[in-house]
Amino acid sequence: MSKTETESRIGEGVSPVQEMKSAVVEFASSFKAFQSDIHADFKQQKERLTMLERKSTQMARPHLAAATDFDAPHQKAFDAYLRTGEDDGLRGLELEGKAMSSSVNSDGGYLIDPQTAETIKSVLNSTASIRGIANVVTVDAGSYDVLIDSSETGAGWADETTATTETGTPTIERIAIPLHELSALPKASQRLLDDSAFDIENWLAGRIADKFACAEAAAFITGDGVDKPTGILTHSTVENSSWSWGNIGYVATGVDGGFDGGDTMVDLVYALGAQYRANGSFVMNSKTAGAVRKLKDGDGRFLWSDGLAAGEPARLLGYPVLIAEDMPDIASGADAIAFGDFAAGYTVAERPDLRVLRDPFSAKPHVLFYATKRIGGDVCDFAAIKLLRFALS
Repeated sequence: MSKTETESRIGEGVSPVQEMKSAVVEFASSFKAFQSDIHADFKQQKERLTMLERKSTQMARPHLAAATDFDAPHQKAFDAYLRTGEDDGLRGLELEGKAMSSSVNSDGGYLIDPQTAETIKSVLNSTASIRGIANVVTVDAGSYDVLIDSSETGAGWADETTATTETGTPTIERIAIPLHELSALPKASQRLLDDSAFDIENWLAGRIADKFACAEAAAFITGDGVDKPTGILTHSTVENSSWSWGNIGYVATGVDGGFDGGDTMVDLVYALGAQYRANGSFVMNSKTAGAVRKLKDGDGRFLWSDGLAAGEPARLLGYPVLIAEDMPDIASGADAIAFGDFAAGYTVAERPDLRVLRDPFSAKPHVLFYATKRIGGDVCDFAAIKLLRFALS
């Protein structure tokens, strides 16, 4: 501002100090407006970048509904087949190259839709069966081979000057577990199937799961290996002090058909090798469990302890207890309790596919559903399981 302008402003009654304050206020206001514009531009750019990032992520992410979209046509066609026997939808899926979902078996029958199959598998895994603690494998062949080192590999110490001696070689045992066909035959009336409110898939899954669970649970314990799995109690047994491969060792209670106090349970636990005890589990039926939970140690403490949380198994001497109703009751000479590392000692092999064939003719006016799966099971490590025999010796 020139001298003349300043003098003019003074003449108007505006002092230099007031003029300076006005200029500062004007500058501050302009700067604040500038900051606001910059902030708005920055926010807008950030929103654009976020939107682009989301679009990029969505393009890169697999389509989560793909499996559902793929299964929906099969499930709809499968529902129609169960209700009416119409299989054109399932055959049409095969022509589209979706045979993995709806292929026809050589002996007839369609693969159960994935949702129903998962329901059945979930029920089987949650039932009181050796399956819950065994080694379960899925195979595509007609049998499953297990290779077991049944002896100790030799080892020795050596130094720089002493000649190394030859060590022993391991003995490899090959155990073949054949797969057998397990079937269930639930039935329903055609009138019930015609009712659209009737959930045919869940009904069928429940019936199949119940039948399969009962049949395989019994086979894993007492199956004779003829057209069914081989159970743990089917193999020959010997007194544990003279145990050899191919047999299952047992510990006698010392009382015919009864207990000789809680020390017998301790003897059973320590009859199992240390490498197996860490993953050990007891297996017995409900009646035997009722007798065992009354046992006490020398100080009067119960050997049995119930699970602290819902779904947690009870424990005996600190090890989990599986209640398997197919185990024998306590009786003279009965092997009523098993203890072992069943994940190492018993293998369940099964094919992943479950099939169903609709039969409206054999049981009129009812419709039969012939459901099948292939499964096998056998002891694969005879050192990993021990039995408690209720006998004098």
